[in-house]
Amino acid sequence: MPAVSAAACCAAAAPATEVAEDLFGFLRVLSDGTVLRSPAGPVFCPTTFPGSHPSVQWKEAVYDKAKNLRVRMYKPTTTASAAAGKKLPVLVHFHGGGFCLGSCTWANVHEFCLRLAADAGAVVLSAGYRLAPEHRLPAAFDDGAGFMRWLRDQSVAAADGWLAEAAADFGRVFVTGDSAGGTIAHHLAVRAAAEPEPEPGHVTVRGYVLLMPFFGGVRRTASEAECPEEAFPNLDLVDRFWRLSLPAGATRDHPAANPFGPDSPDLGSVDFPPVLVVVGGLDLIRDRTVDYAERLAAMGKPVEVAKFAGKPHGFYLHEPGSEATGELIQTVARFVDGCGAVVAASEAAA
Repeated sequence: MPAVSAAACCAAAAPATEVAEDLFGFLRVLSDGTVLRSPAGPVFCPTTFPGSHPSVQWKEAVYDKAKNLRVRMYKPTTTASAAAGKKLPVLVHFHGGGFCLGSCTWANVHEFCLRLAADAGAVVLSAGYRLAPEHRLPAAFDDGAGFMRWLRDQSVAAADGWLAEAAADFGRVFVTGDSAGGTIAHHLAVRAAAEPEPEPGHVTVRGYVLLMPFFGGVRRTASEAECPEEAFPNLDLVDRFWRLSLPAGATRDHPAANPFGPDSPDLGSVDFPPVLVVVGGLDLIRDRTVDYAERLAAMGKPVEVAKFAGKPHGFYLHEPGSEATGELIQTVARFVDGCGAVVAASEAAA
């Protein structure tokens, strides 16, 4: 679809041109296919949050110049591991937003990643990717794979000295994602299983963390059908996300949306490393998330489920400083430490 500059977003559309899709006025798609994006963040994304993280340093870099894709890198400076000179696990994080919205630069994503690095004692790499409808799926999955290739280059050539100074342990990498980012993590796991074994010294992914992954399907689940209109997100919004992000003409059973759709790959043959799946009790996608974890477990995959009763979709972004968000991050940290303990035991036995 053709796009216009961000500055043109606030201009009124020509009378003969109708708005076909409108996401909070932040993203509008006109009937002629023109995409209008606001230069400002949406109303549900505050510009600042209380508190600070003086124990975390961060910087921003471009990892794909051709596509102008950025990554924000975070490293804690006062962890016990850092004090002891030990390397820190690496959490590669992909933001959410229904594949249409979001950025690693948004204030809520930034604040969450600051706390994730501080409380989990890890190097966090928050990677951006191309958005729909200008770039429909699988563009976001391709960009996720591109970021992992960039990270492998860093691990071999140490091209970014900042990562080396952060004591990043490229042998303990975990791919995490929020909502649509969780869907990216799933697809990266499936792709990785189909690729040849990486050469020694390259990045080793030890596990995946799916934070309320954004899955879909033609058949409604109970949690979708019962979702109140005033909820955020509601069913109308997620349907609009899928209409704008899936390949033109595709249904919500497309493999990009439904991991168990009629044309989706058989996950039984996929060699998944450990997977942590986070479920929100008030999330309209919770039934799909639980079903995903249960099906993987039935296939014998190493899956752990963490349920947060009474919490809506993406609560950790709306309240990154809350006690519940702290509990979530500690759950992630325990998962990371547990995977590390398994690796250490296997290496000792070898």
